[in-house]
Amino acid sequence: MPEAPPWARAVVLRVCAEADAPVPRLAWRTRDRPTSSGVTRRSVGSVSVVAGRDPMDQKLTLLHELAHWLDPLLAASRRRGTRRSPHHGAAFYAIAFDLYRRFGIPAAFALAAESGRYPSSLSHARRLGVPGASEAFLERRSALRLRAASRPPQRVLVPEHRVRLIRDGRWTRCEVCGVRVVGPVLRRMRRRPGRHITYGVA
Repeated sequence: MPEAPPWARAVVLRVCAEADAPVPRLAWRTRDRPTSSGVTRRSVGSVSVVAGRDPMDQKLTLLHELAHWLDPLLAASRRRGTRRSPHHGAAFYAIAFDLYRRFGIPAAFALAAESGRYPSSLSHARRLGVPGASEAFLERRSALRLRAASRPPQRVLVPEHRVRLIRDGRWTRCEVCGVRVVGPVLRRMRRRPGRHITYGVA
């Protein structure tokens, strides 16, 4: 695996020194694609970045992962063996947007990059007073309303009925309407079956 560039190693050392935090092992790979990605594994003490072509996005991605490395609520929840702290919650974005500002990432670039991956980042940025966040938040909300208004009207396909769970390969479905039941709804329905309505495009 290629060694991280000197500027990236310098950023890691500075961020950790200023936060009085341990220094993670930095893994770095490059790919011929527009954007970068990364992952932080506190359990093994590493930050990994797959760097795309855009130098600004490389730096933002590294800082994003370092914000995960520094996020105290996230670290505490991992030590407790729980997931109570949101992975991209208020505490995380308070750290991330501060790092972006301090390391010269323009606010408009940071907002566009973060909201493209995690739309909820705009709400956090707005509360943090990030320049342009309120306008970006309102523009996104307006775009979502326009998109919703342009959708065809929906009608009730299956009237309200009691959910009967059945297995269908790797999925769990409602036997009555065939809709997949997943995540928290599935856990709740397994404990106490409820009722729902199936909607669809007219």
